[in-house]
Amino acid sequence: MPKHLTSLARLIGLAALSCASLPASAAPAPLPLTEGVTTVKHPAWARTANIYEVNLRQYTQQGSFRAFEQHLPRLRKMGVDILWLMPINPISHKMRKGSLGSYYAIQDYKAVNPEYGNLADLQHLVKAAHAQGFKVILDWVANHTGWDNVWVDQHPDWYKRNAKGELEGYHYTDLSDHHEEVWADVIGLDYSKPAVRAGMIDAMAYWVKTADIDGFRCDAAWAVPTSFWNEARPALDKIKPMFMLAEADTQDLQLHAFDMSYDWSLYHTMVKVAKGEGDARDLAKLYTDPARRYPKGAYRMTFTSDHDENSNAGTDRELYGDGVNAMAVLAATLPGMPLIYSGQEAGLDKRLAFFEKDSIPWKADERTRLYAQLLRLKHQHPALTSSLEPGNLQLLDTGNPKIFAFRRIMGKDRVTVAVNLSTRPGEVMLPGQGKIRLAGWGWSIR
Repeated sequence: MPKHLTSLARLIGLAALSCASLPASAAPAPLPLTEGVTTVKHPAWARTANIYEVNLRQYTQQGSFRAFEQHLPRLRKMGVDILWLMPINPISHKMRKGSLGSYYAIQDYKAVNPEYGNLADLQHLVKAAHAQGFKVILDWVANHTGWDNVWVDQHPDWYKRNAKGELEGYHYTDLSDHHEEVWADVIGLDYSKPAVRAGMIDAMAYWVKTADIDGFRCDAAWAVPTSFWNEARPALDKIKPMFMLAEADTQDLQLHAFDMSYDWSLYHTMVKVAKGEGDARDLAKLYTDPARRYPKGAYRMTFTSDHDENSNAGTDRELYGDGVNAMAVLAATLPGMPLIYSGQEAGLDKRLAFFEKDSIPWKADERTRLYAQLLRLKHQHPALTSSLEPGNLQLLDTGNPKIFAFRRIMGKDRVTVAVNLSTRPGEVMLPGQGKIRLAGWGWSIR
């Protein structure tokens, strides 16, 4: 068992703990809520679920659907609920980056990348996943296509053009850190055209009908008009209730279209804290004075890594050093739905190449057990809901900026978490629990 993790009995045995009222210093955090309420009807299974991102190309030496399917029992045993498959479509050849190209430069929305297998293989994977209790969502790239996408010849008027009427690489601003650049290998679609909207909804519906998928993770959702997503969601729900994840942190997307958005603010703050450039006060501010507020009932995705962060920003150790497990605890217990990226549970210690084959070096690691315990905790406690709810989070004043503590509450269910944000041991007084001693980068979950 990881040296900082309390025993499983203490981790999940909350029923016997005192329910004494909190001191005045433990007032409910307002959470990043607006006065609005999301109209999105979340699937019941999502409320205490978690999500796992599958990088098919790098997951196995074969890089195929069938090879990944062999990992399903292991992931289910770990407690994974939702499988997010990175794009499964063929990749464009024109303007391709590297030898294999970007997963996000789509050549054909209604075809399967032959690297991974064929349609029957995908259907077999989804059916097997469903049989074992998983939900499966596809990564969907609605904002842009590859230069040789079939639509370029079939519907040339569906694309954005420069002042000369030419196609050009897609210019964008990344909302996760607000830098601007050009994706030279893709071209933007023009959503002012009703035909584009209809064509995209038709393509998304194809996979719901053909492969029985349970939803979509929508790439660069912030760059596509919200009005499109508001059209797409009910159209897809008519086929089958969807789960929709937006790569975005804009509030309006969660009013009517998306179940969940990215909690980039938490991610960047955790990186800052792990590097010694912030402390518990910075974490608390995310909830007491948030930069953005979201509708009641919205979900946020909490994470320490994903395909972008691993390949571009760094490995878990590069980002968090010895605080890597402490940050995983925060991501799993703060409001939202925790994400695990391919290989994190095996202590992935390299940046996976994005445009080349670069298989994950699977090995035994203590983090597998850590994640299993954290996911079990979320399943067993309604207080760890994915939904933003008033009164669900109470920040606890530890009197020490190096120790962050909070309590999650839902009815009679309570989970109290304290995390040491430094290498030095520390002590904290927790309501109803007395003095708790924490090792450097240690934590307590009760």
